[in-house]
Parts: sequence; C-alpha cells; structure tokens
Amino acid sequence: MKDDLPLTFDTLLHVQQLRKKTLRSFCSKTAKVTKLPASQQQAAEMLSRIAVSTKLDFLYCQVPAIGLESLEWLLEVLEEKEDVTLEVAVRQPQHHGLQKRLSEFNLTAMEAMLRFYTKVLFVRDPFQRLISAFMQGLADGLTFKEFIQSILNRGPQNASMEWKPLVSLCRPCLIQYDYVMMFGFLNREVHHLMRRMGLPMDVHLPEFTDSQIRSTYSWLSEQLLTNLNEPCKFFNYTDSKAINLLFIYIFIPAIACQQYPFLMEMMIPQLNYGAS
Repeated sequence: MKDDLPLTFDTLLHVQQLRKKTLRSFCSKTAKVTKLPASQQQAAEMLSRIAVSTKLDFLYCQVPAIGLESLEWLLEVLEEKEDVTLEVAVRQPQHHGLQKRLSEFNLTAMEAMLRFYTKVLFVRDPFQRLISAFMQGLADGLTFKEFIQSILNRGPQNASMEWKPLVSLCRPCLIQYDYVMMFGFLNREVHHLMRRMGLPMDVHLPEFTDSQIRSTYSWLSEQLLTNLNEPCKFFNYTDSKAINLLFIYIFIPAIACQQYPFLMEMMIPQLNYGAS
C-alpha cells in the first residue's frame, strides 16, 4: 500500500482488528503478565513507561527510539493549553495537569484510566528502531559493529531501558490497547486516531517521516526478515508471526546481525558516520 493512498476509517478499524487479533494470539501462547498487581509499588514499576494525557483521556507507551518525538511534543502542548476544545465529552476520572506517567497515580486511578482512557501502543520495525537509536547518538561514540556487539553482550536480562523488549516496557498482554499503531503507517493512521479522540480540526498534526532511516534500511535483505525463526527461538521468542507482524522485540536485529554476518558488512559503511 503506497504512502499517498487515502485511508478510510473503516479500513483503519479493519487493520486494527487484525493487529489486535495477532497480539491476542501472541499473548495466549506466552506466559506474560495479564493482571495488574495488587501492590501499588509493583503496579507503578510495571506501568512506569505508560504516559498519560489527562486532557485527552489518552495513554500510550513510551519506547526509546520509536520516532514519536513530534507527537509527544504536540501532546505536551495540548496538555498545557487551556483553550483546546475537545469535540467529545471527557470521561471520568479526570486529573488536569501536564502530561504524566501512569505510575504517578494511585492504584485506583491506574485501574480506572486503564479501563476508560484510549490506550495506544506504538510499534516500529526493530531494525529501524535500532538504526534510529544509533543515529540519535545512543551508541556513545561506538561504531555500529561495536554498538551491536555491546547489546548482544548484555543480553535481554541485563538490558538497559533503551533495549528492553517492547513487551516488557508496554505490557501489551496486560493492557487492552485500543489501537496498535505502526510507525511506517502513522501519517495515514494517526490523523484518524486523533480525530477520534476529539482533537480540534484546526490542530496541525506532525509528519512522520525518516528518509535517512528508510534509505539505510533499504540495504537490509528481504530474506533476512523471513529467516528470523531460529534467532527468535534462541531467546524463547516462539511466535514468529507475531514478531514479524507487530515488531514486538528489539533484540531481533541484534541477533540477526550476529546470525547473518553479511548484514554487518552491508550496513557498517552506511552507518559509521553516525558515531562521529
């Protein structure tokens, strides 16, 4: 589907049904957390990456290097502005103020927001997320090869916040997300989402493009994406369909770079300038 093709709201709903069906299938086959802990502290730790816009009754998971900086800025501006008139009624509970984390609220408020607020999971192809992080300077001066190796050396259990799997950050088996939005389609999808939430029609929405990432990503082999099953099993990622369709994990590109050395040879000349 070309980027300039229009997307009707009915089409968006159909796509959302397919994505959420795939996500439910993934959750049904894995031993993931599906219930909020009764402890305030444990619940807060589990939901520490969930951002809340109380003015829009909206929450979403903040994932490093996922490309939502412009959207997050827009949400912060809307949270601060007092003259934003929404087109739909705001449900309870309602807490006015700047954009916050869900973990800042008490357990009762957390449960209410998870039940009533619009919940959105933003996902991005893990290869693009990895490249984006490198280009944003998260490699601390390392070459791309050293950057990949440092992630591999830590492993999933000792990963820093930037490299934790999305399932650990966003808890998609616990939170019943209303929308699963993919970075490559945001220009077409996010407009429908924001209008659905009651965002005023005169608010200018940001563009979601990354030509540098897209150009570099074109070096990746299509065959690589279809041969991830074995590296996925290495980390007990058993549902390759969910991985390919929802791009749930961040460690896949690192594993793939180790599993397929030719990938490193193709990408290093294109990426090393980003470490300077």
